Amino acid sequence: MADDLPPKEEFSDWYNELLFQAEIMDVRYPAKGVYVWFPFGYDLRNHVYDRLKTLHDETGHDEVDFPVLIPEGILAKEGEHIAGFEDEVFWVTHGGRKELDERMALRPTSETPMYTMFDLWIRSHTDLPLKVYQVVNIWRSETEHTRPLIRLREITGFKEAHTAHASYDEAVEQVETALSLYEEFYDFLGVPYVITERPEWDKFPGADYTYAVDTLMPDGKALQIGTAHNLGQNFSEAFEVDFETADGDHDHVYQTSYGVSERCIAAVMGVHGDDNGLVLPGEIAPTQVAVVPIPFGDDEENAEIMETCEEMVEELEEAGIRAEFDDSDDNPGAKYYRWELKGTPLRAEVGPRDLEDGSAKLVNRLGDESDASFDEIVGVVQDELDALSDEIRTRAADDLDASIVECTSYDEAKEVVGDGFALVGWNGDEDAGKRIEDEVGVDMLGEPRGYSLDDTEINECIQTGEDAEKVVLLANTY
Repeated sequence: MADDLPPKEEFSDWYNELLFQAEIMDVRYPAKGVYVWFPFGYDLRNHVYDRLKTLHDETGHDEVDFPVLIPEGILAKEGEHIAGFEDEVFWVTHGGRKELDERMALRPTSETPMYTMFDLWIRSHTDLPLKVYQVVNIWRSETEHTRPLIRLREITGFKEAHTAHASYDEAVEQVETALSLYEEFYDFLGVPYVITERPEWDKFPGADYTYAVDTLMPDGKALQIGTAHNLGQNFSEAFEVDFETADGDHDHVYQTSYGVSERCIAAVMGVHGDDNGLVLPGEIAPTQVAVVPIPFGDDEENAEIMETCEEMVEELEEAGIRAEFDDSDDNPGAKYYRWELKGTPLRAEVGPRDLEDGSAKLVNRLGDESDASFDEIVGVVQDELDALSDEIRTRAADDLDASIVECTSYDEAKEVVGDGFALVGWNGDEDAGKRIEDEVGVDMLGEPRGYSLDDTEINECIQTGEDAEKVVLLANTY
């Protein structure tokens, strides 16, 4: 175990200490729910978000950047939406010492400012579909316990996408595209997930329906790591975003929105990490290979070891592999701790015996050892990186699958939700659904994709005993 890092089974303490020790976020900024990215953490963030942005670019989205400040009158245009955020909005009331004529909200999300501009941008069916996204800061006045990356007042990496279409069917199809995009993104991160349609009382304010992506953290709580909403014409009617159809009529556009925050980084930490620190897939690790010299020979031999390490790093970097030569004065053990703590996928060690054998000792982040000749180092390293990513992805997926348990009684469900997801029957009635939440003391995530009554031994609604219409997941949530 890394020095002073609590065991992962003490998840809250482990998580908070790892954020600081691995230099992901500094929590010491003197404002509640507001944190600072360390350079290492921001580097990790960039590797993650680069992939997220590429996926949007490849699926026809254009990147934009909208203002932070939203006039109150604009935010109030969609009444259901602002009602859903009224307890979370930060307001700017003064410019200097002068009170503003109209309050300004710090962006909680961007439906309202974007659709104000969509009204100006969209005139004809030839302007559709419109698909844009941005990665921005948003603000929500969380009054509960805040936690870095998970529950914040300033979210510094909110990716939100917004689209407009000529028909409802196109909006439905776009929601499916968004979910496929998120599936590819989280498969890339090796973070397993469930996708559920949220119940009516838990959908996004102003949406026709909402899908959510959740993963399971080590404390047994579900972490929502993405959402996708079909907004229908609810916002376009409020903001008068209409267009001339192909046959010359006029109609309001049909819209979708979908988002991911830096919770995706928290998910990588929680799902893959261990008692020694981070465990990162090679694709996102800031340093993919740490080259560590073991100079125990004479001065001439030690100089050759150092030179060999430098040449190895240069060769790896030329091949596009992010490598770093650890020539610090720390002893080898301290170096191992540091690179393990930061989740570096692979360590290459070169000592006198390795020099004599013409090969480096490779140790992956899970402790598996192998050797690679200096002549074949690039190919072997790439294979080892790929193998490690595959292994941690498979391990995480197996853990999530095992956490989903069918339950036919409240006692069973209460026991299961301490560590995972309870899959129960529901008759579809909202009152019954809310009673299920109250009885188990958790949230109903909704009907999960990939599960149906026919796939289970569940027949009855856990609340009423009537025939179940669907199976739903229950879980403790953040």
